[in-house]
Amino acid sequence: MEEVSRVDESGTRHDEVNLAVPANPEYLRLARVTAAGLASRLGFSFDQVEDLRLAIDELCFSLTGSQGRRGRVAMTFISGPTGLEVMGRGDFDDEGPAVEVSEVSEMILAALVDSHSFGGTQRTPTFQLFKTRNPSVP
Repeated sequence: MEEVSRVDESGTRHDEVNLAVPANPEYLRLARVTAAGLASRLGFSFDQVEDLRLAIDELCFSLTGSQGRRGRVAMTFISGPTGLEVMGRGDFDDEGPAVEVSEVSEMILAALVDSHSFGGTQRTPTFQLFKTRNPSVP
């Protein structure tokens, strides 16, 4: 895991955390833990942290399937003033199952995050999501 800070043209600091793990379910939990830790640090509510964890789980499952794949999944978590962006990419050594996002997964993701997308190829699928940090209500 690698952490980098950068400042954009408006002077806003963005922290970037890069994580690469084998594309197996037992390692993908590190992505959920990383997302939850960053979201907590950014002041997300408990419910928002859980939404993000579930969304990361759903995206990883869509990329690798329940059995995993040969290769790795790399993710970049970028914190901004309004939320957290996560970009991911699979680098697979096999012609495993095509990345499929079921209708149910689409509904789940739409309910959990503000935006999400998929792209890439069978060997190098990509995803992106954004979760806004809503101010907590007293």
